[in-house]
Amino acid sequence: MTESRYQRLVAETRGRIEEIGAEQLRADYEAARQGRVIDVREPAELGAGRLPGAIAVPRGVLEAQIEKLVPDVNAELVLYCQSGGRSALAAASLAGMGYTRVRSLAGGFSGWAGAGLPVEAAS
Repeated sequence: MTESRYQRLVAETRGRIEEIGAEQLRADYEAARQGRVIDVREPAELGAGRLPGAIAVPRGVLEAQIEKLVPDVNAELVLYCQSGGRSALAAASLAGMGYTRVRSLAGGFSGWAGAGLPVEAAS
């Protein structure tokens, strides 16, 4: 099967952004590192739960809302979606807006939950 334009875009974007693995993100949390985790999935996707403490900001409104939520462009941010594609695109977009420490969770929520890492109910 040929790669779709979307898949090519995500692959190209992943080459320009920083990704973090689920285990590394968990280790960062356990080391009490500061930072925000932002869930860019759509509201209908949140029924499966979320990463502990994550802030839900759907991908479609992220750029419009990020400056209110995180005014510091040097704040550490980790974005995730279901599988890591949308969050990679979102990370590139925030970098384009001047955010300097933004990463995407490789594998997204599926990778996190699939590794047996903690999930909490979305509020």
